[in-house]
Amino acid sequence: MKKMNVAIIGDKFMGKAHSNAWKQAGLFFDIPITPVLKVACGRNPGQLKDFAAKWGWEETETDWKKVIERKDIDIIDVSTPTFLHHDMVIAAAKAGKHIFCEKPMALSYTEAKEMYEAAKRSSGTHYINFNYRRCPAIVLAKQLVDEGKIGRIYHWRGCYLQSWIMDPTFPLTWHLKKETAGAGPHYDLNSHNMDLARFLVGEFKSVSGLTTNFITERPLPDESTARTFQAGSTASGKGKVTVEDAALVMAEFENGALGSFEATRFALGRKNYNFFELYGSKGALGFNMERMNELQYYSEADGEKERGFRTILATESVHPYVANWWPPGHTIGYEHEHVHAVVDFLKAIDTGTDIAPNLYDGMKVTQVLDAALESARLGKRINVADVR
Repeated sequence: MKKMNVAIIGDKFMGKAHSNAWKQAGLFFDIPITPVLKVACGRNPGQLKDFAAKWGWEETETDWKKVIERKDIDIIDVSTPTFLHHDMVIAAAKAGKHIFCEKPMALSYTEAKEMYEAAKRSSGTHYINFNYRRCPAIVLAKQLVDEGKIGRIYHWRGCYLQSWIMDPTFPLTWHLKKETAGAGPHYDLNSHNMDLARFLVGEFKSVSGLTTNFITERPLPDESTARTFQAGSTASGKGKVTVEDAALVMAEFENGALGSFEATRFALGRKNYNFFELYGSKGALGFNMERMNELQYYSEADGEKERGFRTILATESVHPYVANWWPPGHTIGYEHEHVHAVVDFLKAIDTGTDIAPNLYDGMKVTQVLDAALESARLGKRINVADVR
């Protein structure tokens, strides 16, 4: 079997999720390429060494440019904070590498467009990790939409709610600064929901946005502080929060459907509540990430006396990806979506075909996100195509 050497840049949360995916893909799926976990790259040598040893990476390196320049590296996995994506992806594209990039794609539509243009000129396959597209229940939803079971789509209603920064003592991590995150939950969370809306409904035409801040200053973190910061940890001084804490977006799609999107990190009790409903002329669908193996489905074709929302447990062998895992009724989790992404990515490399979502899709989502931010800034509706 053909082998390809993988280099991962980033050794925190997404580095772990991606490392697990590279390791698990060939154990459960017949893949045409064996990924070799060749080198892990990060800033902190001691932490990086522990990360590499735990996840099975053969080597470590603290200079990402040296990693990308290596002739023996075939695949670059960008698992870093958002502000580092642009330069890394462009360098990888120029070097002809295959690119597996975490979302959000970039700090702006301008950056995202530059990244896509570089990838388009490259010989490598490129992928943006909107991982929820590879949840079996959501792929099932796509099948039902494509089969016409929902009919003409009228409404998308979505939200992505978290609560992990509600404590005022939570420090000013990179997620809360415009120069490193681009935006707050609007980029981090709405990007997922807007990608799913493009996947299931279609392209956006116009948006109206509203953003706000609930906490405008936070303690400055020390060098080791990441998202896992615990309330009460020590920090010195304060800095200004320069991204939004919450965002609301109303949208019109090119096919005439209407949509709503809500993203916040101030929804008490919600840890990772990624939820959407889809309403059409013949049926309706509903998904809740907290019950990710289930899809809610309503069909107007059902008889009047039994008509109502049914819960489909998407764990049968006929459901996407599931036959490679466990017997029916044995649920899968968040980490499996990343495995599915790696499997499809390797198949795309092998066949020389495109994979979706790729950097084009990431660019289009960023265009919608930036249109909504511009709408919030100006207080008026914005046509997405006007963002250039």
